[in-house]
Order: sequence, then structure tokens, then C-alpha cells
Amino acid sequence: MKSTILTIGDEILIGQILDTNSRYISQALNRLGIVVCERTSIGDSREQILHSLDRALAESDVVIITGGLGPTKDDITKHTLCQYFGSELVYNHEVGEFVRTLLARRGIAFNELNRSQAMVPKCCTVLHNAHGTAPGMWFERDNKVVVSLPGVPFEMEHLMEDSVLPKLKERFTLKAIVHRTMITSGIAESILAETIADWEQSLPDVLHLAYLPAPNIVRLRLSAYEVDGQSVSEMIDEEFKKLYSIIPQAIVGFEGATVEQLVHNALIDRGATLSIAESCTGGAIAAKFTAMAGASVYLQAGVVSYSNSAKSDILGVNSDDIARYGAVSESVAIQMAEGVKRVGKSDYAISTTGIAGPTGGSVEKPVGTVWIGIATPERTFAVLKNCGTDRGQIVARATAYAIKLLYDNL
Repeated sequence: MKSTILTIGDEILIGQILDTNSRYISQALNRLGIVVCERTSIGDSREQILHSLDRALAESDVVIITGGLGPTKDDITKHTLCQYFGSELVYNHEVGEFVRTLLARRGIAFNELNRSQAMVPKCCTVLHNAHGTAPGMWFERDNKVVVSLPGVPFEMEHLMEDSVLPKLKERFTLKAIVHRTMITSGIAESILAETIADWEQSLPDVLHLAYLPAPNIVRLRLSAYEVDGQSVSEMIDEEFKKLYSIIPQAIVGFEGATVEQLVHNALIDRGATLSIAESCTGGAIAAKFTAMAGASVYLQAGVVSYSNSAKSDILGVNSDDIARYGAVSESVAIQMAEGVKRVGKSDYAISTTGIAGPTGGSVEKPVGTVWIGIATPERTFAVLKNCGTDRGQIVARATAYAIKLLYDNL
């Protein structure tokens, strides 16, 4: 069973808003067992909508549309769908009364524009929108389904869960789509692929492997489409078990597992504490931990010592060492880690000092050079990493490397 998602709105095409609707709908359809074969964003154009619908229905059994259902002149989706299905707009009294009541609660007068929200194509099945003024609409033609939903995300989500998904489940006989993701860290994608090549080659034909890299992690996703869900889930479990004997040191966990979550859990379990001193990462490491509930149990202090004077005055880094070796050096990274460990009275500490660019690099220390310091109860050391060439990439990679380095030493 195949589907297409069409998001309508000039605001998407000019980058004024992000299309979060497609992501939500894709996940919902996959859970139901419907394969999403295409996601397309188009403008508020009658010709584009008609052309996209023709193409989508030629390839898909289900088309989900969002956007263009407001009461103003630029919202043309409903009128275009009426034309496409050879129907006419009629007034739906239930929608009209609901809109009138909803607006009254908000202290808004019910005018002709609001009344137009209750005008719907005669041939559609109206889907009640309990959270807004634009109803959803369900069309059928040649055993295929077209659903039109509001572009407002929370309205669309409620309509999907309350009406669309149950109706699709009732309308079609669906098999399962199974996705399972293993998270690995500390091994580059190319090396990982080479290491598990034999395992990948021996995967059952029904399973499809995808590599999804991010800073210092690679997600390995196994997918199977339109299958018996229980048996395939067990098959995937068996395949992932095999990886534990191949790359045991690289496996972080499954699905949404993160290295910072593992560090978080380990520190809480041990009753240990952590402090962080950051220069080039500018607080990004601390933010990873404070985003998790319960970080106050172990996180003692976070210092963004961006200037050399802050490194010396707050963390006690020797100013002569900064002059001799430079702020981006092994010596400074070690002293920053020891300094923040002392200031925070913690068991462990992380430090970063580097060149995030785009300027400031040299032949000896190019942009992307980062020293990461780790202080434990037993020792303090620093590791040199080259984190790329783009400022955002450098910060993200240095943050990921630092957290993984702490994890390895926990």
C-alpha cells in the first residue's frame, strides 16, 4: 500500500516555515503499514495542485494533503479539490454551528469568511476538526483515497489520530512496516561499513539496511515493508544480536538512545558528579545534559571560558602556558579540565578548547582543531581532534567527541 504526501503553501517553498507536517504524517502512516513513496511541497497554485494530484494518484493508493484550507483568498485547496472531483461546494450546518460556537468562546464575531469554512465539496466525507475552523475532507475515487487536512500542525495531528488513521485501517487491509534502529558511536561510517560487510551481505532479503550518520554516531536502521510484523521483528532482533559480537564497543543502544543519556545514567547510578569547561563549544556540551531531567543530581558547574583571561582567572590556567603553547593546546585543555573539576568540586570534568573558524587557523593549527580534556578521579588527559571546516559542524562534532570520550572513561 503506497501513499503520497502533498503539503501546500508558498510559505513552505520560500522557507518561511518548516514542513513538520510531512514528518508527522510519514511516521503515522508507517506505523499503520502504509509506505510513503513521495513527499512533495507545492505552492498555492491551482495548476500545481491539479498536476500533483494526477501524478500522486497514478502512483499511490492514498494521498494526504495539508494546507490551503483557511478562509482567505489565498487558500484555494478546497475549491481546487471541488473542481478535481467534479463536485460543488455546499454548506455543512454541523461545521457551521461548530465554527460559530468555537469563535464565540474566543470572543470573535462569526462573519462571512468564517461561514465559508463550512462550505465543503458535496462529494466528500467531512472529518470533524475539534480544534479549529477548517474541517478535514475525505474523498474516494477508483478505490483510492484523498484526504485534505488543515496545515496547522496540532489540528492536522488530531485529525490524523482521531479520524484519518482509523478510517484508513478500516478501509484497507494492511500489513506491517517494521523499522528498528541501532545506534553506534566512535567508529566512522566507512570503517563501520567495512567492519560489518559480511554481516550486511548475509542479511535476509526481506531486510533493508540504511546507514544514517551524524556527529560521532552512525545509526543502522533495518527496515522491512508490508510483512508479518511479529516474525520480522524477531528476525531483526536476531540480526542485531550478531552485531554485538562484531562491534560490541561501538553499540550505544537502540532507536533514540544517545551517548549523553548513557553518561547521565552512569553518573546517577554511581553517585558521581560532573563539571564542564568550554571554549569553542560555547556551552553546547552543558546544554546536552541540562536538557535531560535529573541533571541537577550530578551536574555541578558549567563554565564558558572563551577568553584567555577567563581561562586563567576562573579556571586557574597558567597564563605563561597560554603564551607558550597557545589557548588551543594539550596543556590548556588539561588545566581547564582540572580547573573546572576543582571549581565544581566534582568527580569528573570535560574541557574543550579549539578553533571554530572561519578565521583564526594556521598551518600548525587549522580551523577545526580541538583539544578535549577529560578529568577523572584517577587521571587527567587531553585528546586532539580535527572536527571539520564549518563552524556549526566543528561545534557539533567537538561536543559529540567530548561526551563520547567521557563515556569511554566511565
